[in-house]
Amino acid sequence: MDWKNLPESGNVEDRRGGGGLPGGGLAIGGIGGLIIAVVALFFGIDPSVILGGGNSGQQTQPQTQTQTQGGQTQSGTKDESYQFVSRILGSTDQVWTGIFKQSDRQYTKPKLVLFSGGVQTACGQASSAVGPFYCPLDSKVYLDTGFFNTMQQRLGGGGDFAYAYVIAHEVGHHVQNELGIADQVERKQRAARSEAEANSYSVRLELQADCFAGVWGNKVRGSEAANLTQQDIREALSTASAIGDDTLQRAGQGRVVPDSFTHGSSQQRVNWFNKGFQSGNPNNCDTLNVPYNQL
Repeated sequence: MDWKNLPESGNVEDRRGGGGLPGGGLAIGGIGGLIIAVVALFFGIDPSVILGGGNSGQQTQPQTQTQTQGGQTQSGTKDESYQFVSRILGSTDQVWTGIFKQSDRQYTKPKLVLFSGGVQTACGQASSAVGPFYCPLDSKVYLDTGFFNTMQQRLGGGGDFAYAYVIAHEVGHHVQNELGIADQVERKQRAARSEAEANSYSVRLELQADCFAGVWGNKVRGSEAANLTQQDIREALSTASAIGDDTLQRAGQGRVVPDSFTHGSSQQRVNWFNKGFQSGNPNNCDTLNVPYNQL
């Protein structure tokens, strides 16, 4: 993937080097805690560190040069991680601006915050161990690029397009926020009669974000600037499979509990990414009106 040919974004905020957290936990809602705890166990992290805040002990390793404020290296140029994130975000901005324009809507571009160790957000505080996430209260994606190392070393997923898929998935949550889908799902979760039912709405939301990431991938594939290869696509599909709830639960606790799924199974995540990737049409990403057993 030739990401260096993609358009840059001016909406990357660099907070790396800020250290750990003074305490408190990320305000992610009750149903998100389980999958985060499972991921924590899989990574060998104490779940209370994530859910209760504090420094996870996992700091992003420096790139090739010392970081200074604003993502600038000592040589005065932005490092490769910053450039990669900026261009992937710029690409998602371009794609979704065009898609929204087709429906006579205006797309509000999200900001992406790079951090290391921990970060303060409008949704609360979080450590890097939570992984990439989107906060709808400030319309920002939060990312410690050290997660990409984790993907490669512990999840069996890696490669530039796979990393870009992760960013595009979080941007997919922003798209849901823009369209009012996130609020719709939240109301259904509050009215749910059981935790399993509430979890099912979370799965629908996550699979739609996977599909939206696929839509972005389709548009990028059609651009000569990105020069996607079959290997790139395989890497993204491998990543989607590696972060399925069933795969993470099996690795973390030795058994699978479908009622506790909050993101979808490996096969579901692959299928919905593929649905968006093959069609390039966000209208094919309606996970809310499909019978749950057919997702």
